Amino acid sequence: MSDDKKLPSRSSRQEVDAFLRKAAAMTGSGAGSGSGRLIFAMDATASREPSWDRACHIQAEMFRETQSLGGLEVQLVYYRGFGEFQASEWVADSQALLKRMTSVFCLAGHTQITKVLRHAIAEAKGKKVGALVFVGDCLEEDIDDLGNLAGQLGLLGVPCFMFHEGLDPVARNAFQQIARLSGGAFCPFDASSAQQLRDLLAAVAVYAAGGRKALGHYSERKGGIVRQLTHQVS
Repeated sequence: MSDDKKLPSRSSRQEVDAFLRKAAAMTGSGAGSGSGRLIFAMDATASREPSWDRACHIQAEMFRETQSLGGLEVQLVYYRGFGEFQASEWVADSQALLKRMTSVFCLAGHTQITKVLRHAIAEAKGKKVGALVFVGDCLEEDIDDLGNLAGQLGLLGVPCFMFHEGLDPVARNAFQQIARLSGGAFCPFDASSAQQLRDLLAAVAVYAAGGRKALGHYSERKGGIVRQLTHQVS
């Protein structure tokens, strides 16, 4: 790959490899319908403030990659401050969702990943959810409780794609376990891999909207790291 210098490190490159292999190998009753549903959850506590604007731009990339697949409904979920937890309506219009995202500002508070997973379970029981994407940097909750909820999401066919920002080893371990137990994947999130993150998020969104076949077509068109990694599945 001629673009190796953009990869943060060998270890994160291997994690990216695993992430795309997992996304491309997934099959599910809800994928491929042409109208997927994806929950995009974010930690909006104070430690995330420097990356919030970048995440909004990445969200736009997800929509652009799935417009040709018949649409993707996304629900924005975030937590911040003193127990504040918000979930938007399901939105297929990227501009409407971006407007909502850019109106949010970060507030100091504890993590509420338990609420995120419980919310995803409730949504999936009502109507099929193709995937949960979570971006966060730390964890202040019981890992066993989170593991139990992640397993329930796995049984419901909702893989969790966990993006970890920063170097907190506790959060990293927990995010990896949530991904594993739900049937999803883990990937690092940092400023030096912004393009990778856009590609990976777009790949998840393509899967949620169009299934494995659509992901294969996307990898052929996109090339680069996505094409290389998706080829490994076959």
